[in-house]
Amino acid sequence: MRLSELKTGEKGVIVKVLGHGGFRRRIIEMGFIKGKTVEVLLNAPLKDPIKYKVMGYEISLRRQEADMIEIISEEEARSTINEFSFHEPISESIPVPDEKMKAIAQGKRRTINVALVGNPNCGKTSLFNVASGSHEHVGNYSGVTVDAKEGHFDFQGYHFRLTDLPGTYSLSAYSPEELYVRKHIIEETPDVIINVVDAGNLERNLYLTTQLIDMNVRMVIALNMYDALLHSGNKLDHKKLSQLLGVPIVPTISRNGKGIEELFHVIIGLYEGADFKGQKEEIETEALREFRTWHDEYVPDHKYGSTSGEEEGIETQNYIRHIHINHGPKLERAIDAVKKEIGKNENIRSKYSTRFLAIKLLENDKDIETSVINNLPNRDEILTTLHKEEQRIKLSLNEDCEQAITDAKYGFISGALKETFIDKHQNSEMFTRIVDSIVTHKIWGFPIFFIFLYLMFECTFIFGEYPKAGIEWIVEQIAALVEAFMPAGPLKDLITDGIIGGVGGVIVFLPNILLLYLFISFMEDSGYMARAAFIMDKIMHKMGLHGKSFIPLIMGFGCNVPAIMSSRIIESRKSRLVTILINPLISCSARLPIYLVLVGAFFPHQAGLMLLIIYATGILLAVLMARLFTKFLIKGDDTPFVMELPPYRMPTSKAVLRHTWEKGAQYLKKMGGIIMIASIIIWFLGYYPNHDKYDTIAEQQENSYIGQVGKAIEPVIKPLGFDWKMGIGILSGIGAKELVVSTLGVLYTNDGNLDDDTLPTRIAQQSQITPLVAFAYMLFTLLYFPCIATIAAIRQESGSWKWAAFAAGYTTILAWIVSFLVFQIGSLIV
Repeated sequence: MRLSELKTGEKGVIVKVLGHGGFRRRIIEMGFIKGKTVEVLLNAPLKDPIKYKVMGYEISLRRQEADMIEIISEEEARSTINEFSFHEPISESIPVPDEKMKAIAQGKRRTINVALVGNPNCGKTSLFNVASGSHEHVGNYSGVTVDAKEGHFDFQGYHFRLTDLPGTYSLSAYSPEELYVRKHIIEETPDVIINVVDAGNLERNLYLTTQLIDMNVRMVIALNMYDALLHSGNKLDHKKLSQLLGVPIVPTISRNGKGIEELFHVIIGLYEGADFKGQKEEIETEALREFRTWHDEYVPDHKYGSTSGEEEGIETQNYIRHIHINHGPKLERAIDAVKKEIGKNENIRSKYSTRFLAIKLLENDKDIETSVINNLPNRDEILTTLHKEEQRIKLSLNEDCEQAITDAKYGFISGALKETFIDKHQNSEMFTRIVDSIVTHKIWGFPIFFIFLYLMFECTFIFGEYPKAGIEWIVEQIAALVEAFMPAGPLKDLITDGIIGGVGGVIVFLPNILLLYLFISFMEDSGYMARAAFIMDKIMHKMGLHGKSFIPLIMGFGCNVPAIMSSRIIESRKSRLVTILINPLISCSARLPIYLVLVGAFFPHQAGLMLLIIYATGILLAVLMARLFTKFLIKGDDTPFVMELPPYRMPTSKAVLRHTWEKGAQYLKKMGGIIMIASIIIWFLGYYPNHDKYDTIAEQQENSYIGQVGKAIEPVIKPLGFDWKMGIGILSGIGAKELVVSTLGVLYTNDGNLDDDTLPTRIAQQSQITPLVAFAYMLFTLLYFPCIATIAAIRQESGSWKWAAFAAGYTTILAWIVSFLVFQIGSLIV
């Protein structure tokens, strides 16, 4: 609980002080340090401020400041003792000894909240995965992490709670990621921030570091992909750079886990000791003694970074101190003037660094102005000072404040790197340039991209056939066993026709799904996906979209839900909304089993070409609809194309295979959940009423509940060439597109003899479907009503059910029109 929650006369033991560094140091100077008992003496008449007794002193704190101090109350300590004790419970009338309360507080203090902050492509999510054992996907382009992911692990007597924040280039309010990261740091107040920096791209990555320094947060830099820096021949004196930044730097290699233990060892030292350096001698001595006690117990042989043989901790990292980035005398004068005016509001210091707020105001950050400054009583004085300083900077430096601050930060970074970094421009950069000259060529770039897509689909079909045949054989054997040993009746029919026919008809496509994800993972992790967005920018711009829109569209090949969520990387609301609305037209992996069934039945010798045509149709229609939406439906300004092209990296087999298998596991989970339940429901509706009244299954199904539904919608789909069974498949696909195949598997049961033929063969033999109808059906399932999960994602990302309903409506109408034209025109030709 927080200190502000204690009532008069109650006491507690301090666990930790939250907030930014300047506030934390001031509170600690007053005696509010970990392990000390604090008692509430008096609440002011208006409940603010509150008088406390700590370390023998009586001290007043504002409630807002007390809210930033985490404690263990006597009541919490008592309940903890009673919960884990085998002895008689401690009565509420008996006070809990201070030593026991301190021990409990010390245990709770062993939980460290850590946030990972860094640029896209810096290896932040890889580090998160290695440290926490989590399996978040790593993509080599901006925007893979669009939400904060949380992981947990224990290390050297501490419990770490890791939060992987979205990749961001700065802490401005320009993109949703930037705003999200900044708000998380301010509102969640992590104990320590890991600033993950790409060792191969220091100048760009350190810009974010300078902004974190402005925030005055406890921070350690993970100098990631350090092996690439060493292999390049470049040299970096990271210890000297650490001194210049005032932040500890630990080289890490997330790919193989090197440096991770050292990183978290330094985090523990920072967490336990940094606040106490430069404090009163007795406070610093006590902190150092506790740190050494922990060190002797958990890491007696640890010598990381030590030159004197002593452990690295409070003593050996004396250069770890908070610095201010010097922006030059003219800017510093402006920062100090605005900071002084903001600083008149004492209550703001608990959450914000006043220097950070001053810099953000000078950078014309409207979010800070509206959410923070406008709520202050001296708002007008602050803004008057701000405008006065802006005009002075413009006259003296001949540029606006935002640009001047950016230039000053890069000037500081450049100066620091001149002292610490030797750049020898080795092979990796040359290799990237050579490959880029081919794959982003104005003539060859597009053919190479589409050839890669064709090969992806061809390999998905051809190489997937062999394991698919093995799974089909297993399904057939299971069906044969059930057929041979179970007595006839509804239960046997449920298992053979409902579960095996429905689930088995979909699960056989697992190898094809895995192969598709394998290719997509390789494209993402290697860096080629960013190049695809680069070469498509001009086309995207003609559509009224942003080049970054291409990434969510390509991600849609895997699943439309995360693809729609990844549209947050697009700064322009107009482009973001249009991208969300057209994403359901991109064929996700859930539709692939539908294509494979119909292609296998009617186009077995042109499988790769047919798949490419289907996928390309979705892309072309997405282009067309985007053009219409931007011209007539959604208005707004375009934003410039600014996107990083990361160096090419050979994806590790472990990362690619792990991502591929996780997607396969999701697919299998869906088989045992929604697919099985839906298959049983569809079987039930197709089995009753009066199952034994008819001679054949086909006749019985036609007169069943599901047959009645199918007959009711048949007039709507008959102009498309579809029969009522295909209509039922379309209806079931609203829940999840895989249900289309499981439904067809249930309806085309071949009179219960599942071991005779595969589903494609049964469909080809039993139905009136022609290749033209099959093609029209594939187009319809490509385009129509997105699945329920996609509709929910559209609602979440657009912020309105209106756009979700619009997406459901226009895609279904478009699907009907396209299928109608294909079938009717094709019937005239064929």
